[in-house]
Amino acid sequence: MAAPTGDIGLIGLAVMGQNLILNMNDKGFTVIAYNRTTSKVDHFLANEAKGTNIQGAHSIEELVAKLKRPRKIILLVKAGSAVDAFIEQLTPHLEAGDIIIDGGNSHYPDSIRRTKELEAKGLLFVGSGVSGGEEGARYGPSLMPGGSPAAWPSIKEIFQKTAASVNGEPCCDWVGETGAGHYVKMVHNGIEYGDMQLIAEAYDILKRGLGVSEDEIADIFQKWNKGVLDSFLIEITQNILKFKDDDGEPVVAKILDQAGQKGTGKWTAVAALDAGMPVTLIGEAVFARCLSAIKEERVRASRVIAGPQKEPFKGDKQQFIDDLEQALYASKIISYAQGFMLMRETAKELNWNLNYAGIARMWRGGCIIKSVFLGDITSAYTKNANLESLLFDDFFNKALHKAQPGWRRVIAQGVIWGIALPAFSTALSFFDGYRSEIVPANLIQAQRDYFGAHTFRVLPGKENAKFKTGEDIHVNWTGRGGNVSASTYVA
Repeated sequence: MAAPTGDIGLIGLAVMGQNLILNMNDKGFTVIAYNRTTSKVDHFLANEAKGTNIQGAHSIEELVAKLKRPRKIILLVKAGSAVDAFIEQLTPHLEAGDIIIDGGNSHYPDSIRRTKELEAKGLLFVGSGVSGGEEGARYGPSLMPGGSPAAWPSIKEIFQKTAASVNGEPCCDWVGETGAGHYVKMVHNGIEYGDMQLIAEAYDILKRGLGVSEDEIADIFQKWNKGVLDSFLIEITQNILKFKDDDGEPVVAKILDQAGQKGTGKWTAVAALDAGMPVTLIGEAVFARCLSAIKEERVRASRVIAGPQKEPFKGDKQQFIDDLEQALYASKIISYAQGFMLMRETAKELNWNLNYAGIARMWRGGCIIKSVFLGDITSAYTKNANLESLLFDDFFNKALHKAQPGWRRVIAQGVIWGIALPAFSTALSFFDGYRSEIVPANLIQAQRDYFGAHTFRVLPGKENAKFKTGEDIHVNWTGRGGNVSASTYVA
């Protein structure tokens, strides 16, 4: 049999798989393509892959036989049982040091499990986030690989050449151990939910509040895309708003207001709750989609529940639009700050060595949340790798200080109009809570101790003979409760 010539194999010939194979081929790598329905392999080779160096395989055995050692195989199949099924089929044909790469949208606990199971068999596993959609896969995605660190030297060149690049730097680097790659992709998707919700709220307040047409809103977004909000999502939003149906009406105005979701935003919100981290904006973005889904109920509510009487805007329209730009920017800063806080907490808990500057660098190009803004986050974590929060960085601190007045005016106007701004509002609430030395949790602790003997701790400087620093204290508030306390849990 001829010597193996394949640099990497890929299983799964849906559009993402085909585009990634064509991308890797363009970068000079020989890819072996395989699909469970082998007729798809033949069709791909005869059409999209015609005239390239891409080779096909009609069985797992043939795929493995055509690959150079250490064999590297990417799975681009539906997350869940399909990934485990292919791993099970592959492992009997692989040798120590061979690498299985899951490029799907897998849940990070599955990647943690798969890393451990495959390493126990002498094999290496990589769970890699892939962002950028079909076009990204074809011309340069953002790639977020994590898993078995020993795999990185063997896949580094292929991954970094296949990925998008910004200023000559690849939007791909090693993320961290076990499930870190898919975890970072999950947080990326959560931030994406937040960005989309913020943009939707800005559109809503311009359209329903100011009464601005889609064409005018598109022009506003086009202007914003030349400043601090320069990003992929702002760019595509302006294009969407300008797109007309045959009757001249904007297509966006004809779309049913029910947002779908595939679960990665929910995963981020659940992970935040599990970690006890206040990732409020992503949570609100998920709940906003849930609220959008109950369309019939909202229609009934709109007929029986009255809001404020709508009054025309009497202020300076251009000033309000400028305020909205600052509100969107400030809220976006909060969302990313929360996302990085969550990653930091999970890295601590799972003993991952995450490179936060590297993560921001990976997101600067090729992915859905790519923006100029991510260069500023990269700089913040390059200056201080141990930065507790982006809000402590001078650049972002000053940006929020500048945005505050307009941010508050926009939210206040939304409240007056009765237009829901859940993401804008929760971002400002987090900001105000985070910068507060004292929050009213003292009353909550007193209530918990009153009805459930859950104890409290005394505020520094308020100690006395009865209330000592560092002790869990229970008070018999009624004279009938006794002195036995319950267990204590602090989030």
